Amino acid sequence: MARKRSLLARMKANPRADWTIADLQTLCDETGLTITSPGSGSHYKIHSPHLSGILTVPARRPIKPVYVRMLVALCESHLGERGAQE
Repeated sequence: MARKRSLLARMKANPRADWTIADLQTLCDETGLTITSPGSGSHYKIHSPHLSGILTVPARRPIKPVYVRMLVALCESHLGERGAQE
């Protein structure tokens, strides 16, 4: 659990870092979010089974800070909802 928070905390503290789609996939895998690679096109889709809505992230590198901030907010909401349901 410490590693999950570590990556989430690092993204929250520094959304302007050179984050990649692989970093986003790691965070999603660790927190239980679902990330779907593009079948066609260039956008990944991220969603939570506990929340409504989908975050769409372009696969360009580096990932823009606005998308990292939105993912951090989604992760925090997801973890809060998941904890409330357990």
